Amino acid sequence: MGPVSGSNTRCGYRRGNLKCKVKSMGRLDKQLHVVSLRGQSTPICMSQPAAALSRVAFILTIGTLPLTAQVNVLTSHNDNARTGLNPSETNLTLVNVNMSGFGQIFSQPVDGIVYAQPLYVSSVKIPNKGPHNVVFVATMHDSVYAFDADTNAGSNAPPLWRTSFINPAASGTLYVVARTKEQLPPPNNSVVQVQRLHALDITTGAEKPNSPIEITATFPGTADGGATVTFNPVREVQRSALLLANGTVYICWASYCDNPPYHGWIIGYNAQTLQQVAVFNDSPNANGREGGIWMGGAGLAEAPDGSIYCITGNGTFDTTANPTNFGDSFLKLTPGASLTLADYFTPYDQASLNAADSDLGAGGAVILPDDAGSVQHPHLVVGCGKSGKVYLVDRDNMGHFNAAGDTQIVQSFKLVGSVGGDVYFGLPAFFNNRIYYQAVGQTLKAYSISNALINTTPISQSSDTVTFRGATPSISANRTNDGIVWELAPTPTIGVIGLRAYNANNVAVKLYDSYTSWLAGAPDKISFVKFIVPTIANGKVYVGTTNTLAVFGLRSIIWSIAHDRNAGTARVVFSGPSDRINILQASSDLMNWLDLGPGTATGTGTFSFTESLPLNIPTRFYRIKPSL
Repeated sequence: MGPVSGSNTRCGYRRGNLKCKVKSMGRLDKQLHVVSLRGQSTPICMSQPAAALSRVAFILTIGTLPLTAQVNVLTSHNDNARTGLNPSETNLTLVNVNMSGFGQIFSQPVDGIVYAQPLYVSSVKIPNKGPHNVVFVATMHDSVYAFDADTNAGSNAPPLWRTSFINPAASGTLYVVARTKEQLPPPNNSVVQVQRLHALDITTGAEKPNSPIEITATFPGTADGGATVTFNPVREVQRSALLLANGTVYICWASYCDNPPYHGWIIGYNAQTLQQVAVFNDSPNANGREGGIWMGGAGLAEAPDGSIYCITGNGTFDTTANPTNFGDSFLKLTPGASLTLADYFTPYDQASLNAADSDLGAGGAVILPDDAGSVQHPHLVVGCGKSGKVYLVDRDNMGHFNAAGDTQIVQSFKLVGSVGGDVYFGLPAFFNNRIYYQAVGQTLKAYSISNALINTTPISQSSDTVTFRGATPSISANRTNDGIVWELAPTPTIGVIGLRAYNANNVAVKLYDSYTSWLAGAPDKISFVKFIVPTIANGKVYVGTTNTLAVFGLRSIIWSIAHDRNAGTARVVFSGPSDRINILQASSDLMNWLDLGPGTATGTGTFSFTESLPLNIPTRFYRIKPSL
């Protein structure tokens, strides 16, 4: 059948029939396998766990929760600058992330597609269940789940809690936007669409005080034929990640598949009271239309000075000296009594981008750290549009619009290999003064940046080409060491996505590929969802799929057992994390275990051990004991 992974498995013959019992453990631990001594060959019993709000983005604030030193992932792409970097990953290294000792260790079923990036909080005290490391998952079926982040065994098999908004009725708070269809009471009885902001207690999933709040808004402007533009919950779809900044939850909207009329909206709510405190519309005036803010799922970015950045999609732009409609533009917004436009940059060819539906805002903005800048340009923001052109912009002087060319900004260039069509969606990642891009139809590329200049020749690139919609890379590292680039990419098998890991110092070195591992027989298959981003925290990688939360981590696998009845031996082929010694153990009663040894390397990342089987023992069990 296939290998055993991430589980405690027993199986054997009883009167000629295979009997198998599985107890999922969901972590790196002792893995059981068995050989029946009554037959010529031994079947392998494989344990495959039951593989984890609208197009929701969500954010967490943990306040004064007592936490350990573990990493928490509280927002999309790891931080408000959207760099995609977890700099405190000490468990996953360049040594132990590989095909033999890393892979899917368990999964959890959910009720719909998971577009939103899973979020992680350590040491959450769940009422009547004690402290847990928790991963939070939101689905397209308007549900939010809290799962134990480390195992699905025993009492952790069901969710720690689940909240659904199908029938809708600060610190330690999870914010989500849910969109529902609701029937009005008699005599109307019509069905309406409603969008609400919910604030949930992360320990129970219950609504916090003042939650939920229905999302409504108006903004001064003439685009709709009157003196104001009104938020339309039917036309506007929230696709971007939320931003929590300075006590305000910011949400932005675009459209359903460019179905007009719509506008780009940003609305802010007080994180404690959920009172609306800010509204911005990027195409509110005469002939203003579109300008959706979606950014391939990326969230608004916050700079250290508190200013907020976004990139808008195709739509109206005024080429006048004082424009009020901002399609295909970088925007800098200043929080205050509301959101005020402080600066902007619009490419010289905006009209062509708009006509070709080549959204500048198919990609999001990343705030670069100051050490990437120069004396002249110390504060930078970078973004890349659907056409594959990268724009490096000075946050202190963004440059506005120059019909003669984009010479007023710091730098612009096409990603290597971009020849036309829809090239880029989402975000790059930043690590050690390198920017990592995964464009459509291209390989993963690492570009160096120094003194406010990006070297337009990649310093390294992978050999894998990514197709439909590309990918948004994320990075785990132990400060500046053990940098690993993670991404989720389509595979040749329709409906299957691959989790890939590369050496951040040289992305030509691929460390792991779940698709290749699945083809080799490991239980690493995950279903495809576009625009999703993995979450890396404390030795595990969390991936949302069409109907599960898939969890990857260090593991050991018994790949095969060959029973030679004539010789009275069993040859076991196994593998485990390469940063430790993996000892094969054997037992005949599941209580008394014998260390057999680490085996002999086969040259393919696996080890083999041939045991001379004891006499008069009908069944033999095997497991792997990791030894640090």
